[in-house]
Amino acid sequence: RDLAAATDTALTIPEMGPVTPTIDDQFPVNIACPSKCPRYLGRVIRNVEVAKPTPLFMVERLRRAGIRSIDAVVDITNYVMLELGQPLHAFDLDALEGGIVVREAVDKERIVLLDGEERALSEGTLVIADHRKALAIAGIMGGEGSGVSVETQHLFLEAAFFTPELMAGKARQYGLHTDASHRFERGVDPDLAYAAIERATALFLKWVGGQAGPVVDVSAKAELPERDTVILRGSIIEQVLGIQLSDTEIQRMFSALGFTIEADPALGQWRCTAPSWRFDMGREADLIEEVARLHGFDNIPAQPLSGMGAATVDREDQTPISLLKHRLVARGFNEAITFSFVSPESQRLIDPELDPIALRNPISSDLAVMRTSLIPGLLGVAVHNIKRQRPRVRIFETGLRFFPDASFTQRPALGLLICGSQSPESWSGQSDSVDFYDLKGEVQALLAGVAGALEFRSAVRSGLHDGQTAEVLLDGAVIGVIGRIHPTAASELDLPRHTYVAELDLEAITQRIVPQYQDISRYPETRRDLAVVVDQTVPAMEVLALARSAAGPGVSDALIFDVYEGEGIAKNEKSLAIGLTFRDQSRTLTDEEISESLTQVIVSLEEKFSAKLRH
Repeated sequence: RDLAAATDTALTIPEMGPVTPTIDDQFPVNIACPSKCPRYLGRVIRNVEVAKPTPLFMVERLRRAGIRSIDAVVDITNYVMLELGQPLHAFDLDALEGGIVVREAVDKERIVLLDGEERALSEGTLVIADHRKALAIAGIMGGEGSGVSVETQHLFLEAAFFTPELMAGKARQYGLHTDASHRFERGVDPDLAYAAIERATALFLKWVGGQAGPVVDVSAKAELPERDTVILRGSIIEQVLGIQLSDTEIQRMFSALGFTIEADPALGQWRCTAPSWRFDMGREADLIEEVARLHGFDNIPAQPLSGMGAATVDREDQTPISLLKHRLVARGFNEAITFSFVSPESQRLIDPELDPIALRNPISSDLAVMRTSLIPGLLGVAVHNIKRQRPRVRIFETGLRFFPDASFTQRPALGLLICGSQSPESWSGQSDSVDFYDLKGEVQALLAGVAGALEFRSAVRSGLHDGQTAEVLLDGAVIGVIGRIHPTAASELDLPRHTYVAELDLEAITQRIVPQYQDISRYPETRRDLAVVVDQTVPAMEVLALARSAAGPGVSDALIFDVYEGEGIAKNEKSLAIGLTFRDQSRTLTDEEISESLTQVIVSLEEKFSAKLRH
């Protein structure tokens, strides 16, 4: 048909007239869910000889199409499917009881399919059944109990139309991939069943003999796809393709393709109604594609692109995501790209309190919900690498997280994972396993220059080790988490016990400080150290922050250079050694000023943390 339209040649349709019934036998058909199966045709064919060989030409054509010859009946149904595009199925009539019922499966209903495997069906799966049992998963695969064998004498031939939207993903749900399911998922001409059942019947009578009964036609016409009329405008054809075609040429093209077309010269447009076999025609762009195909892509004149392009400039106060990625790659990380879908089990590992967004038609049960964290995907990548004997894994990913609130919020995030050795194998010595501070250092290096005060605070998170987990804060607001995967979870996933992950809010970490020039002070700096004893539960970061603020504007640097627990210190306490560096930009600070600042630091630490000065 397309070749005839492209070459302006008359199309000759092969004769496929109806087969005259020679018997009156019919098998009753009832469609219980017409929205899923709007049309079902069936025919009884008696006294067939299944043992007869399939003709050689048919076997060879099937082989060239990648289909193995099974027996004459199955080969004929496959042959007609390739000829016309309509899947067919033949049942052993003697194995059917009462009549055909097209219905939805009962939850956990079981059926043994032609592949010999028993499957438990989920509620809502469309099945072809008789009055006692399920015979086939509709449009996917027949059941073993009603299949055709060499002992079969009487057939019930099926040709049906199943709604593509409701068939999508059903075969994958049961781990099946069949020619029939591929066609029904993508769409089949709803009117093709008539020609297919007649063509198959004629081949049956010719090659395996028998007598055919009348076709039983059960159709819910209100549920069949409607043939939409689409407006095609000449101005849009010219705008998209850059060509002008006459009204005569447009009408010739679409008439040759089987469309009903009406011209409206006043408006420079055409009203096009697609034939039943062109169910992919739903909008003007589809029609323009047909024009391009028939006119010939090589015949469309080449035109250089023109237009005004505005150069984009990176803002100095923002860090592009590409720069963050380059930093991580430079530090030995590899970028991972994973699905936005994860398994419910891995989702519960990280966010058990969230009820994730579930997919209606998941690709598989392992990709059934939308992720609320990048960590499950990174864990899967790490497992994949560890199983392939990678001794050192350092990966990151940027992507969206999806939250089940009223507006289905999407938030960009950056995820990191490290496990294995700290550094590649070297002659200089054995590398230790990574630890919490390795990943913390990576996060600090990545966020160097970020706008705001960065700090880490001990926290408890699902799926992470209680004693080695921290929230990442920026100006006091939580922007992420860093921690070690819980040993139980690591064991279940076959990951190293020392596997560390981090996840950061991408929007929060792209704001950066614009560098400002500042002279190095010409005046000397003075370092003062003090050690204080505090309760073990007091975060060192909070002690350091308070010491720095209490010391006043003269402090140019502050750090904790030692932590001590042991002899001379109570069991539930620790000693923190703090180093404070004093320097002014305009003058030399006196000993009295520095001592006054130190006194203020000691008083502030004592008031807030009950700290005691250690001598």
